[in-house]
Amino acid sequence: MKEAKKIILFDGVCNMCNSTINFIIKHDKNDIFRYASLQSDIGKQLIQERNIDSSKLDSILLIEPKKSYYYKSTAALHIIRHLSGLYPIFSVFLIIPSFFRDWVYDIIAKNRYKWFGKKESCMIPTPELRSLFIDQH
Repeated sequence: MKEAKKIILFDGVCNMCNSTINFIIKHDKNDIFRYASLQSDIGKQLIQERNIDSSKLDSILLIEPKKSYYYKSTAALHIIRHLSGLYPIFSVFLIIPSFFRDWVYDIIAKNRYKWFGKKESCMIPTPELRSLFIDQH
């Protein structure tokens, strides 16, 4: 894995999260991101290495190459700014205070299993996408 890649940690059993990862992959034309589930060994290792508070482990974390990280709405908006098409425009919402953005994010995160469903096990990438995932456990 190249050091320059940003790593997205996501809830591997969440249907909404898996759909979101597939969307990001489709629009990551510059090959910026790599992916791992929060439940994977590498996901747990990255969380531990950065001393990330478990209360921040809702559904998405963006790990930057220089050991910094973003979570919740801030992670989503930092991810969106790297996608192809018009999606980077939505990163303008970073000007909204995080307490408000995260309040909306928390409502969605709290209800994601109820609204979108849950898998019994983590997403298994297709052979074409396997190289984008840093751990398949």
